[in-house]
Amino acid sequence: MQINVTRSGSVLTLGLEGRLDALTSSELESALTNSLEGMDSLVLDFSKVDYVSSAGLRAILSAHKRMSGQGGMKVTNVNEGVMEILKMTGFADILLIE
Repeated sequence: MQINVTRSGSVLTLGLEGRLDALTSSELESALTNSLEGMDSLVLDFSKVDYVSSAGLRAILSAHKRMSGQGGMKVTNVNEGVMEILKMTGFADILLIE
């Protein structure tokens, strides 16, 4: 997985590429741990994510919980396959998805 980090003021955008699974979710967690300090908004750009596993969902949920206390979070550019995963697991009901 590749993670492209962009900061604009207090908005952090992480552009993810590849699979978010048990092997790569720790990379996302590490990027979030190192980048969220002082951020009011987190954007996860899923335009190049083709799969999310339960480990990936845990990383997303952890980020959502942290950002609920700091400001907010949204997930953008979710493809149809990943959206099905988010709907089946109930994540589509708790995340702001654009």
